Amino acid sequence: MDAARTHQKVPVNKLERGACLGADGAVAHVTRCLRMISGRWKLPILFRLYADEMLRSSQLLRDMPDVSQKMLTQHLRALEADGLILRTDFGETPPRVEYRLTERGQALMPVLLAARQFAEDHERAVK
Repeated sequence: MDAARTHQKVPVNKLERGACLGADGAVAHVTRCLRMISGRWKLPILFRLYADEMLRSSQLLRDMPDVSQKMLTQHLRALEADGLILRTDFGETPPRVEYRLTERGQALMPVLLAARQFAEDHERAVK
């Protein structure tokens, strides 16, 4: 490996290695974040809830016509379990349930918008 490419080396010192590869290192934190947003419909849900403060599941189904009710429900439950969205059930008949981003979900959006910008810039750079 070229000596100038030190950024690609894994630290050999145990203390340094833990900073990126340990159980509480950077890799573990980023991996946990990626798991929270992985899934075909999680990003569309997050971006829709970012665009509109509150949405009902019926509106999400209309906005994402290829998603099934089952998959939408699974992804909404996972996002809720991860603390990224809040589900409010009004206990009415017919059922009325609304979804919105939590503070943690709102805090994640600048990261996702930066990832979007990176992807656009990268696509232009490699053309």
